[in-house]
Amino acid sequence: MEIFVLSVVIAAVVVFLVAATVRIVPQAHRYNIERFGRYRGTLQPGLNFIIPLADRVNTKLDIREQVLSSRPQPVITQDNLVLNIDTVLYYQITDPRAAAYEVANYLQAIDQLTVTTLRNVIGSMDLEQTLTSRENINNQLRQVLDEATGKWGIRVNRVEIKAIDPPNTIKEAMEKQMRAERDKRAAILHAEGERQAKILTAEGTRQQEILVAQGDQQAAILRADGEAKAIEQVFQSVHRNNADPKVLAYKYLQMLPQLGGGENSTFWVIPGELTQAIKSVTEAFGDHAASPLPPPKRDHEEPAAKPDDTRELTDGKNGRDPAAAALEAAQQAAAAVDEAKSQVAAAERNSLG
Repeated sequence: MEIFVLSVVIAAVVVFLVAATVRIVPQAHRYNIERFGRYRGTLQPGLNFIIPLADRVNTKLDIREQVLSSRPQPVITQDNLVLNIDTVLYYQITDPRAAAYEVANYLQAIDQLTVTTLRNVIGSMDLEQTLTSRENINNQLRQVLDEATGKWGIRVNRVEIKAIDPPNTIKEAMEKQMRAERDKRAAILHAEGERQAKILTAEGTRQQEILVAQGDQQAAILRADGEAKAIEQVFQSVHRNNADPKVLAYKYLQMLPQLGGGENSTFWVIPGELTQAIKSVTEAFGDHAASPLPPPKRDHEEPAAKPDDTRELTDGKNGRDPAAAALEAAQQAAAAVDEAKSQVAAAERNSLG
């Protein structure tokens, strides 16, 4: 029985000694070991052995990059405005021994150092510079903190300003300023848009007028060319066919009624060639008629005029209206032409019978 109890005690002592001797350190961690209260070394990740009862683990440190978010701190700017600034700090332990023995509480030390450094940096800037120089503030904070925490075995990798809260009155003033700037930019953009629209409209109108003028010019040129060609063709046709004077006299008589048909015709000159034209047409149709062409019926006989003479009808001569006289002469000419046509048709029917 005593042997069994002794064996159990020996086994328990062995297990205790093994457990006290073996230390397993996780990855990215470091254990500071003290022997009889004095720093002996730092255990690396993996399996480690220590002397039981002589060595003990003092601190366990995580050497991965850590994030420290500080609470908003009141900071006074150069123009005496109080701002609440919230910062975020990224740090990493590079020397576990210094982090454990050079500073009592490195987190509190970093926090207080960040606040004092931030107040020194912001105190040399006004509100406008503080709001627009975040990158500059971050670099200055990181440089000061990295120099101060280097002896603590800590490296500050990055410092970021998370928020800057000015007083409510300053916020309202800033909002009014931003609103005024936006209204100004909107008015400028609107004016520029109207200016560009007017310029484009003027250019479009100018181009339209130029194109219309060019089109009218081309149309006038084409019309003139067409009229010139038509006149040339008529002239060539008349000379090529050697038109009879009787045909020309007939066309002359056809145009006479149109001369007196105007609404504003108050003055009309009867050319002296009128009687000669009527005579030529009458003789032309009389050569083919079976009976002589009777003279046209007239209200009163007009004295024969020489080929070069002309008769002018006015309001005071013979007490007659000039327009009525012109219309009467045109009707007489038309009646003579119709009578000649009827004589020719009668002669053709007699010849066919």
